[in-house]
Amino acid sequence: MKSNILTKGLLLLSACTLLFFSACTDLEVEGTDSIILEPNEDGFTAGDPTQLLEAALNDLSAFTDQANIYSLSQHTSDEMIPPTRGVDWGDNGVWRTLHQHTWDPTHAYVLGAWNQLNERAFKTNQILASNPSAEQEAQAKWLRAFYVYQVADLFGVVPFREVDEGVDVDPRVFSRTEAIDFAISDLEAALPNLPGDGPSNDNTGPNKAAAHLLLSRIYLNRAVYNSADAAGPYTHDSGDMQKVIDNVDAIAQYGYALEDEYFKVFTKDATSEIILVSNQGSGQNRWMMTLHYSQNPSGWNGFTSLASFYDKFDENDPRIGNYPTPDGSEFSGIGRGFLIGQQYADDGSVLVDERTKLDLSFTRDVPIAGAATGKGIRAIKYHPSDHGPYRIMRYGEAYVNKAEAQFRSGDTDGAIATLNELRAARGAPSISSLTEESLLDERGFETYWEGIRRTDQVRFGTFATTWEEKTITDPTRVLFPIPQQALDSNPNLVQNAGY
Repeated sequence: MKSNILTKGLLLLSACTLLFFSACTDLEVEGTDSIILEPNEDGFTAGDPTQLLEAALNDLSAFTDQANIYSLSQHTSDEMIPPTRGVDWGDNGVWRTLHQHTWDPTHAYVLGAWNQLNERAFKTNQILASNPSAEQEAQAKWLRAFYVYQVADLFGVVPFREVDEGVDVDPRVFSRTEAIDFAISDLEAALPNLPGDGPSNDNTGPNKAAAHLLLSRIYLNRAVYNSADAAGPYTHDSGDMQKVIDNVDAIAQYGYALEDEYFKVFTKDATSEIILVSNQGSGQNRWMMTLHYSQNPSGWNGFTSLASFYDKFDENDPRIGNYPTPDGSEFSGIGRGFLIGQQYADDGSVLVDERTKLDLSFTRDVPIAGAATGKGIRAIKYHPSDHGPYRIMRYGEAYVNKAEAQFRSGDTDGAIATLNELRAARGAPSISSLTEESLLDERGFETYWEGIRRTDQVRFGTFATTWEEKTITDPTRVLFPIPQQALDSNPNLVQNAGY
């Protein structure tokens, strides 16, 4: 969709009038999703809270894209690699530098994520300053907490401007701890007035379950956010872990339960796990970014998984994937889960790579540069034949959050029981033991390619290790740099260590 360039001083999202401050340069926002207002001289503008909330909910579509926010969370992790194939996906190294941990403050997606998150945080303050109803206020506070958490998680600080401050005031900067405490306060204030909606593919606005799940994420990571050294080590407070457990347990009262088939979670027929979806973006991007040109539908032949991550799965765990019957009668020739080896057409015939004229077979190995078209294991959760809207939050994550909190509280037996309940619902074999390493694996089995792996690896202390095509072990990479344009605009911002 063509973007409008917002110019300083004229539009709602001018960089110099953001309550949560991004770079003081022209910012790109999807014009159809924005309410254009003129600020008065002190920077405050009231508007129609219904329209403003609708626009803010539309903006959750940022999480459906393969670039910016998602790329910082996934391409930097051990779950995904963005190989360059000839001239395809080179893009001046923008993908490779993320995977290899060699990004810098001028990286396009670092700036893009910073701008997107801070712009969206500003919209929530427009809602809160526009006489919203109690429910609208609660949903706006949930959204603000969600974005504050995201900025703090990725960048370690959150710039903040009061709604009645003029454009000449340099935004102050919340520390990581201050930002997370602010997000928790917003969520606790929002909870009583959020709707108590049960699971549905139509959950396009935050509800009580979304607040509980977000609180469980935040408390699970609170030791990271409170650490004097962003790279750790981290000391997990037992009280925080109990709050994770309590918030997860609270979700069930609204009717949420695990699906009895894993890939059903991502279909239009999902009924029991869906907490929050994007009303603007489907799961289409997630298959387009990985499927081969010769598959039906044709994809962009981009991102793949790493063999070392794929090898962690038990072959009897259905979450690793299922494949079409030889005659293609079960579903289309595209499988679900990890796609490896020979690929098939819809009629069950062997699929041929239209470019090389060879049988299309996805290989385990994949170099980050100079990759042949069939290199790399693909992953499909949203299937072209029956995909639902893009999931922002779902109930399966709650189980791995609870299990980790139990484990970190010393209740290993309880953690095993929680994971085995999840595994039973997925049809996977049960486990009888658990270590910190295998617990991280369990999180990956349930949530791979869903945009949270980097945060998990940081918390588990594995982000500064090596994997295929990644040798950098610099611990300061647990935080991204403050974009150079933002530093140039706000003297209260200080660059993160290592940049």
